[in-house]
Amino acid sequence: MFHRVLALIIKEILAALRDKKARFVLIVPPIVQLLIFSFAATLDVKNVPIGILNRDNGEKSIELAQRFHGSPVFSEIVYLPSVDAMTPFIDNQKGVMVLSIDQQFSRNIDAGKPADIQLVLDGRRSNTAQIVAGYAARIIEQYNLDIAPLVGAKVQSTELVPRNWFNPNLIYYWYNVPCLVGVLTMLVGLVVTAMSVAREREMGTFDQLLVSPIRPIEIMIGKAIPAMIIGMAEGSIIVLVGIFLFRVPFEGNIFVLYMSLFVFVSSIVGVGLFISSLSATQQQAILGTFVFMSPAVALSGFATPIENMPQWLQYVTYANPLRYMLVILKGVFLKGMTLDIVLNNIWPMMIIAIFTLSSATWLFRKRLE
Repeated sequence: MFHRVLALIIKEILAALRDKKARFVLIVPPIVQLLIFSFAATLDVKNVPIGILNRDNGEKSIELAQRFHGSPVFSEIVYLPSVDAMTPFIDNQKGVMVLSIDQQFSRNIDAGKPADIQLVLDGRRSNTAQIVAGYAARIIEQYNLDIAPLVGAKVQSTELVPRNWFNPNLIYYWYNVPCLVGVLTMLVGLVVTAMSVAREREMGTFDQLLVSPIRPIEIMIGKAIPAMIIGMAEGSIIVLVGIFLFRVPFEGNIFVLYMSLFVFVSSIVGVGLFISSLSATQQQAILGTFVFMSPAVALSGFATPIENMPQWLQYVTYANPLRYMLVILKGVFLKGMTLDIVLNNIWPMMIIAIFTLSSATWLFRKRLE
C-alpha cells in the first residue's frame, strides 16, 4: 500500500510542477494578491480631500484651519465661498467632509463663550467618514487644549493617553498580512485539490486509476498529501514575504505556526477533494471553489468582526476553519500566542478536517458505484 500511495503522490506533484500554467498559477497569483491586498485593501484613511467653510476669517479660525493643513491625512483642502457650496461639494463627492466655522467663532473664543464648529460628512462612505470624523475631533480637541489657557478658560486636569498593544502605530498591514497567509493558503489549497480528481476525469486518465491495483482510499490519500505539501509550501512563501518584505513582527513559535497551518490545510484539502469528487470537469471544480471561498472569507472575521454579525450567522462561522486560523495567525505573529491558547483554536479545525476528509472519501466511493 505504501509504495502505491507514494507513486501516486509523486505523480501528482510532478503533474503540478511540469505544467507551466500550473506552476504559474501556484506561485505568481498568490504573491501578486498578497502585494495588492496588503497595500490596497486597507482601512487606513489617507490623502482625503475636505472642504472648509470659514465664515469668520478671524485669527482663531484661521489658526484652526491651518492645523488641518498640517495633518498628513488631508491631502487637499478646498475653501468654500458660501453655505450653498457645501451641498454640491458633498453630493459630487469632491470631499468626504466639510468643516464649517461659525462667523462668531473668534469673537466667542475671545469672550470666553462656547464657539460652534460643524462637521458635515458624506454618509455614503460610512467607514471613511467615521475615521475622518475621529481625526478631525482630535485636531479640534488639541486646538481646544492649546487655546483655552490663552483666553483664561478652564481645562480639565485629566488627559487620555491611548496605548495600542501589539500594534503601537496601528499599521494596517500588520493586521492584513497575517490574515492573508490564511486566505491565500486556503485559495491555493482549494484550487489544487478541487482540480485533482476533476482533471483526471476530464483528461480520461481516471479510468486508468480505477483499473489499477490502487484502492479508492489510497487514491484519496495520494491526492490529499501532495495538496497538503503544496499548501504548506505556499503558506511558507507568504509567511516569509510578510516577515522580510513587509517587516511584520513575528513574536510566536514557528513550530506552533506550522502545526496550526498543517491542521488548517488538512481541513481545506478535505473541502477541495469533496468539491473535486462532486465535479465532472475542471470548470465545475473552479466554480465550486469560489462558491465556497467567498462565504468562507466573509464569515472568517477578516473584513468585518464576527461579533457584528447576526447571532444565527455567528453559529455558522463555527464550521469555518478560516475563522480559527485567522485568530492563530494574528496571535502568533503579533502577540506571541502560547500553545495552550492555540490549541483551543486547533481542535475545532481538527474536527472539521476529519469531517471534510471523511465526507470526501465517502463521496468519492459513492461516485464509483
